[in-house]
Amino acid sequence: MNLFRALLLSLTVAAATTAQESTAPAPFNSSHSVVVGDNTWHYFRARPSNEPKGTVLLLHGFPDLPYGWKYQVPLFTSLGYQVIVPHMLGYTQTSSPAEFDEFSFKKQSDELAALLDQIVPGEQVILGGHDWGGGLVWPFATYYPDLFKAIFSITYPYFPPVTEYVDLADAIRAGQYPTFKYQLQLRDPWLDRKFSTATEIRQFLLAAYEAKTPDGKAGFSNQGFDLDALPHLQQPSLLNDTELDLYVSEFLIKGVRGPLNWYRTRRINFEDELPIAQAGGHKFSMPALFVQALNDPVLIPELSEGMDQHFDNLTRAEVNTGHWAMIERPDEVNEVLESWVAAFG
Repeated sequence: MNLFRALLLSLTVAAATTAQESTAPAPFNSSHSVVVGDNTWHYFRARPSNEPKGTVLLLHGFPDLPYGWKYQVPLFTSLGYQVIVPHMLGYTQTSSPAEFDEFSFKKQSDELAALLDQIVPGEQVILGGHDWGGGLVWPFATYYPDLFKAIFSITYPYFPPVTEYVDLADAIRAGQYPTFKYQLQLRDPWLDRKFSTATEIRQFLLAAYEAKTPDGKAGFSNQGFDLDALPHLQQPSLLNDTELDLYVSEFLIKGVRGPLNWYRTRRINFEDELPIAQAGGHKFSMPALFVQALNDPVLIPELSEGMDQHFDNLTRAEVNTGHWAMIERPDEVNEVLESWVAAFG
């Protein structure tokens, strides 16, 4: 831990001198902004009624916001934990740098580690994520294993580092990721300009949250956004009208370029993780949980085959939902989380 402190000194000094606190919407108690390195990170905090017995850090995915954890935050506070939920890099109140390497798993792990060192110095926390947030859980815990008491990912399986780079388009042509074609569309810079007005962002979010046209056509699939269908999408979606209005207002702050930049880091992440692959890979020693959404059209169950060998203590669970498991079946997801935490907490 002394080496960890030395490596993060320059980042935590910046954070310590620029923290700001304000009120926050339910289920959170307070809202904070902290400068870490060159970026400003915004996060919400929720506290239990008594002195917290630990901390949970929750990372949201694409295109989500901290409110996506609205059903899980009360669970963890009821169990005695305080909960930290940041706006992830590129999203609304957190910085949205232009450089792709700022969005790498390694760089974000470094900055989030510094953030934790400012909020709960010296404490081991429980780390969880969904979608891209779940994707970040695994490398974050690889780079900073001593930071975490336990880790979990909802929908996003562990993909171990590899020694040879393969572009995603080539991998898809080879049949490796049959449900990832949408990522080719999302990594294309032209899409940044497609969603800029309130109307366009509303259509973007309706598609992502499973709204359909009057004749039942989806606005998003594992092939990408159906641009012809977008203007015709209508409620209901997985967000109600109030939630949708909130999401639109937040995404209008910085647009979608930052969130889409997460899809433009494949080679950067490969290069960062190459030394790990060349050293024989990594094995997680802390308790870990992977929650598979059985009806996820993108992160399908087959993608998690073989990941167990990289863990000393992996728990698997399945929920009969689509991609947005935490809001589709919150009771089932929370039951899984509570049972898992009870085993070590």
